[in-house]
Amino acid sequence: MSALADAATLYRGELDLGLDRRGDGRTVARSQYHRGALRVLRPMYLDATGQVTYVVVNPGGAYLDGDRYRIDVTLDDGADLLLTTQSATKVYRTPREGAIQEARFVLGSGSRLEYLPDQLIAYRGSRYEQDTRIEMDPTAGLVMAEVVTPGWSPSGAPFGYRELRLRTEVAMGGRPVVVDSIVLDPSDGAGGLGALGLLEGHSHLGSLLVVDPRADQDAVDAVRGLLADRPALRGGVSALAVPGFALRALGPSTDDVGGVIRSAVDNLRARWGGQGRVDLRKY
Repeated sequence: MSALADAATLYRGELDLGLDRRGDGRTVARSQYHRGALRVLRPMYLDATGQVTYVVVNPGGAYLDGDRYRIDVTLDDGADLLLTTQSATKVYRTPREGAIQEARFVLGSGSRLEYLPDQLIAYRGSRYEQDTRIEMDPTAGLVMAEVVTPGWSPSGAPFGYRELRLRTEVAMGGRPVVVDSIVLDPSDGAGGLGALGLLEGHSHLGSLLVVDPRADQDAVDAVRGLLADRPALRGGVSALAVPGFALRALGPSTDDVGGVIRSAVDNLRARWGGQGRVDLRKY
């Protein structure tokens, strides 16, 4: 069997994107490939910095039992990408195998990646595994967000999904510098919504990972201040062993949790590049 046939059997959707920076400062695609239930819309430039924005689309509308997806993105030296999704990633009931997404990013010298997908919605009976690996040059910058939302269930129970596993590994020179692993398994909690391990009374989880040589203590303190100004949220900001930080927030809604993440990203943009606020309105 050919490699193409193997991929078609293994993956329901594949996306490869290679980006380069032109002499005029704009980032453009030097290579692009998609197959199955993954593709990207036409590139957009939301400001005058030359950063390119791509929107990932899943024409199937949701992840189903046995689905497996692969995303590979390479940013050449100096490339600047804002990557988002057309809508929320919905994971429906997966009674047998679950659904898997594998994402790989390679960031060259001086490149910048903002990966800001819409929320992940896990519905009743769903199992989902997400494995994200980033290999980056020490001079590159990474801003990556995640919001996890419980899907509607007919019983009204807040945690109907079976298991979510979200793992992110960042490496420099082949050596891991950040490993973030989240496992959400509602069956482990005996006390319902308030049980330890079930977000301590909250329904939504938000994460923001920043790895960037410009992420100094002032940037960390500013994001801590943004979180402290939101009494509906519970969370914290931790500095990393490399320049950067991780924000984790628990809250009652996607708007609350996603709002602090957007504010943090806008704050970093204003500090570092003079870019305006991120406007990812999809309608």
